[in-house]
Formats: sequence, C-alpha cells, structure tokens
Amino acid sequence: MNKLRLSVFAAAAALAFAGCEQKPELHIYTWSDYIAPEVVEGFEKTYGCKVVIDTFDANETMYAKLKAGGTGYDIIMPSSYLVPVMAKEGLIAELDHSRMQNVKKNFDPRFATQILDPSFKYNVPYAVTYTGFMYIKDKIPEGVDVASWKVLENPAFKGKVTLLDDIREVIGAGLMANGWSLASKDPAQIEKAVETVLAWRKNIRKFDAESYKTEVSSAATWIGHGYSTDTTQVIVGDEEAGEAPRSDIGFALPKEGFSIAFDEMVLAKDAPNAELAYKFMDYIYDGENAKVNMEYIMGPNPVKPGIDALDEEYRRLIVLDDETISRGQVIMPLDEATQELYNKAWDRIKASDAK
Repeated sequence: MNKLRLSVFAAAAALAFAGCEQKPELHIYTWSDYIAPEVVEGFEKTYGCKVVIDTFDANETMYAKLKAGGTGYDIIMPSSYLVPVMAKEGLIAELDHSRMQNVKKNFDPRFATQILDPSFKYNVPYAVTYTGFMYIKDKIPEGVDVASWKVLENPAFKGKVTLLDDIREVIGAGLMANGWSLASKDPAQIEKAVETVLAWRKNIRKFDAESYKTEVSSAATWIGHGYSTDTTQVIVGDEEAGEAPRSDIGFALPKEGFSIAFDEMVLAKDAPNAELAYKFMDYIYDGENAKVNMEYIMGPNPVKPGIDALDEEYRRLIVLDDETISRGQVIMPLDEATQELYNKAWDRIKASDAK
C-alpha cells in the first residue's frame, strides 16, 4: 500500500472510530416526570452527552438504595431534610460554586425561608412542592371543608382516600392535624399522631406516592393526599399528550398546616462525571431553561429570571403568596433517636388494617 493510500485509509479509520465513540453520560437519580424532556435534550445537544435518568418514588427508597451500595449516579435529588444526613454519611460531596456561576446569581430570594441551607454547601435547590389534597370537586359534600385534615375522618369518603406512602408526610400530617410541628420530638405527640392516622384508616384505600394522580382523575379515588406539582399537571392538562384541562379537579392545602419540601440537586461523592454534573446544575439555573422546566414540572424552580419570564397567570398558579406560605412547615431533619420513634410509629401505621 503506497503512502497516499495508507494516509487516506488511516484518516477514514480515524473518522469511523470517532463516529462510534461513546458519548459521555450524566446519570441522574430523581423523582418521576421531574425534568422537562426539552431541557434534557437541550443539555445533551449543548454538551454532546447523553443524560440517563433513574427514578424513585420516596426519599426512603432512594436513601436505602444508596446505603446498600447503589453507585454510578452523578446528581441525586433528595428532599432537603435528607441532605445533612447524606453529607454526614459521606454519600455526597461539598460543592464548588465557582463551577456553576448561575446558581447563586439567579437564586430567587423569596424561597430562602423554604430551604434548610442558604449557603448551598452541599445543595442546589431544584424545586419545591407543597403537600395537600388533590380532589374531585363534585365529590365533596356541601359544607365539608376539604382544606382541613379533618376531612380524612369524614365517613362520606370511606374507601375513597389515599395517603402518601411516605413516613414524614403521613406522620407529619397526624402531627399537624393536632396543631403540632411536623418535626416533633415529643413521644406523646408522636403517639397521638399515630392514633390520628389510625382513625383515618377506615377511609384509606391504600398508601400511594405515584398512581394517586391518575386515580383521582378517573374517580377511583376522590381525595388523594399528594403534591402540588402532580395536581397542577392534571389541572392544566397536556395538549400534546391529548390530556385536556380538568376544571373538575381541585387542590387544597390544610389550614392546620401543610408540608413544604424542597428537592435539591446534590453531587454524589463518587460521581463518575462531576464536570457534567456541574454543567447541568448551572444549566437548570439559566432563566430560559428554568422557564421551560417550570412549564413542564408545574412547580417553581427558585430561578428568578425564569420565574419572571413565566406567563403571569401561570406564575400565580405555581408560586404561593406569603400568607399561604406562612401556614406551611418545612420538613426538617431528625436526630437518630427521634427517627427511630418515627420508624416504629410508621411500622404500626403500615401494619394496621383498614376497618
């Protein structure tokens, strides 16, 4: 083979190899339907990579998997109260904010009271959810206040209610129904919260953190204890998916108190591609990307230029006013002794049979 033909062959081989070269991958462990596909596609195109998303349906499920040795993730999205626990146990890395300039620059200060660590040492606030009741309006009898935890004990809803399959949300509901903090450390208050939840059991079909939104839509369930983002998705509908808006569905936040949970982006301690992880977190905090993302997840990313760019009517729908926020309680971390009390309380609740 002469030198000219050899050089042409070598060049062709190099091009063929480059075409087969595997793209770098960013692995994210998060909640389902929680990142707009358009945002993922834009990130992949911008950085010539592939985003791989795994999902979980409860913080405890995610945490148990990581504790059992689950690895390979770059970004994980726990709720705020688990971040200090994960940091203490060496599951996540301290963040270098010089590698993501958008985050602190574009963070919306109105959300500062709803996060646990405003220094963002380990956390980049992703999105906030408020827990209440997704319900079918015409199934609520006249005179019944659906914006109260007391609605769960009403016999009109026997077998027509679901509660979240989440230890902090359910025990927290029992505590708030009695006028206490959802992070109470008082054994007597925790015991009373269990009694309250057990009194609701006669109306509860099941504990569920995923399918409640489709079950309320189909009237299999009349009241679903769930998240504001899920409910807003159903109410607004999805024209592209052929899902019409649902004016017959409502969402209520209990007047006695409701939980506020910020889901955070954290960097796994053993992240295979930390560089891409930083780029993704920064990408989410770009105003236009945040706007697109919020229009998909139906909840606020705390990105001020993104929120400012939203349609005014939609912004009012997903960003709560100060008076409403004042009734909410941020889910706080628990110490080990208190967590054990909650674990035992949860075991009793889950072991009980609906009567």
